[in-house]
Amino acid sequence: MSSGTSAPRQRFADRVRELAKFGSVGALAYVVDLGLFNLLSFGPGEVLGHKPLTAKVVSVAVATLVSWLGNRYWTFSARRTQTRGRELTAFVVVNVGGMLIAVGCLAFSTYVLGLTSPLAKNVSANVVGLALGTAFRYLAYRHLVFTGTGEPVEEDAAPARVG
Repeated sequence: MSSGTSAPRQRFADRVRELAKFGSVGALAYVVDLGLFNLLSFGPGEVLGHKPLTAKVVSVAVATLVSWLGNRYWTFSARRTQTRGRELTAFVVVNVGGMLIAVGCLAFSTYVLGLTSPLAKNVSANVVGLALGTAFRYLAYRHLVFTGTGEPVEEDAAPARVG
């Protein structure tokens, strides 16, 4: 095998691993969102049972933070930057964009195509919208959020302090 075919295969394998990590982090964030929403809404004491929108905002905020941490320290660890605040802000903006894609798909199928059945709404928002939004988020994270060069960031380069 020549070295010319080895490099493309390695890049492909690296991308597949990155996509698997991205999917795993997304799945974990989804479980956090769903679990926390249900815990706040229907769990012991129904803490936010009377405020479902507040429960959803809290669960999405926590899931977004879990997703950012997982993507920053695992999926795109070699590409993270020293500017955590900028990174988190860009991450949140990208997530809002991904959500708008899903909402846009739902609005298009409901109000333009007139598809109003529960199945049509779920397919447009939770299949098509989720797939398009996920593709958008992956590309945006890779090219707009986690833009580091692979050089160790300051938090990695500094030795750990003891006591």
